[in-house]
Amino acid sequence: MSAQLATEFSHVKPQDTSFVGEGLRDFFVYRDLGIAQATHGKVLAQLVKANHAPEKGTGWHRHEAEFHIVLMLKGWAKFMYGDKETLVSAGDCVHQSPGIVHYLFDYSEDMEYLEVVGPADFKSIDVEGPCEVPEPTPWPTAVAE
Repeated sequence: MSAQLATEFSHVKPQDTSFVGEGLRDFFVYRDLGIAQATHGKVLAQLVKANHAPEKGTGWHRHEAEFHIVLMLKGWAKFMYGDKETLVSAGDCVHQSPGIVHYLFDYSEDMEYLEVVGPADFKSIDVEGPCEVPEPTPWPTAVAE
């Protein structure tokens, strides 16, 4: 007697998936952790790394998602959540409440975070921002070139 499970077991090792550039933002690379497939689209879990120095950032947007957390693993990122600037450093966890208007505008060269979102096919909607956004910090390697 076997029961159909709502989700499946998943175990993804670092060598099983690679960082790829086919994600939401072209200045980041993404590594799928197999959770979207295991949950049949209920949840996405991915690693996100900086790939290029920040220029314009993400722009003001919101997500159509029921759940969204960012756990900063390395480096840091600066977000605007509404009109509040927020520094998210390694070890910090942020719960982005559904529909919160935000803008990731600056990040370190070594930035890497775990992103968990439900549903997996969440939408990102560009919106008008409530305020001006600070300029990003140039990367040391970009200055040396």
